[in-house]
Amino acid sequence: MHEKLKVLVRLDLDGGEAEVAAHGHVTEQSVQALYVVMKRANHLREGLRLVVDVSHARVERAALEQLQACSESRHLPASIDPLQSDCQLRVLAPAAAPQTRALRLAA
Repeated sequence: MHEKLKVLVRLDLDGGEAEVAAHGHVTEQSVQALYVVMKRANHLREGLRLVVDVSHARVERAALEQLQACSESRHLPASIDPLQSDCQLRVLAPAAAPQTRALRLAA
């Protein structure tokens, strides 16, 4: 069973920032819907900083890599934004699972 993707957008136009917070399961397919929301938020005001918070979502590695690539390139995928508008994007990723060490117990 797949968890639905839930998205909440918070705007601080005075501070010049928009936060797109995703909950649920972010897959390679559902990240496309997230891009559409990100594009709309990015076009609200020129120079808006966009924060994509997927820290409380279950994110497939490929989807996270796509988001990080957008952050590095400062552009959304061309299929979503053909004009390739500048996108000041920061991704808040889920925390990595803590490393567990095998313990050897003496008998």
